[in-house]
Amino acid sequence: MKLICIGRNYTDHIKELANERPTDPVVFLKPDTSLLLKKQPFFIPDFSNDVHHEVEILVKINKVGKHIDKKFAHKYYDEIGLGIDFTARDLQNELKSKGLPWEKAKAFDGAAVVGKWMAKTDFKDLNDINFSLKKNNILVQQGNTEQMLWKIDELIEYISKYFTLKIGDIIFTGTPSGVAKVEPNDELIGFIENNQVFKLTIK
Repeated sequence: MKLICIGRNYTDHIKELANERPTDPVVFLKPDTSLLLKKQPFFIPDFSNDVHHEVEILVKINKVGKHIDKKFAHKYYDEIGLGIDFTARDLQNELKSKGLPWEKAKAFDGAAVVGKWMAKTDFKDLNDINFSLKKNNILVQQGNTEQMLWKIDELIEYISKYFTLKIGDIIFTGTPSGVAKVEPNDELIGFIENNQVFKLTIK
């Protein structure tokens, strides 16, 4: 099982980090060891002083596929979720400045939160899903899948050109603006529409 992550898929987030708008989806991977175990806190790693939360809509792949056409992409997932792509921003900026890969900043142990899954049939329109993140009961991130530069089915088509998608693979579809540093004792709660799908504490 692999975690396939999309960067720079929301215009406001691109602006807040002063990145260039990409012409194609930005893709990177996290290993399964980056999954935060259920009901466990997130421990800020000792190699970073600036870990950021990035809340994202997730898609779980339900069948093996390669070179999937956009019009068939909907057949490759049944569930929608929400998660966090934790990012060691200070380390990422250092790596980017040297033209090096991001994995140390994005794929470390515990850097991926996956919340409860919801059937995609629960939604009238997958391109109109509201989601949000509260930190210490204050709304810090909110987005809607309509704001994605590349929608879910387009991402599946693009990703499957390069990687065979397998059962259980999870796609992190990108984060909206509002990313920020986490501190010990912070509480993060994620919502899809009005449904709470994860809750965790920072240590």
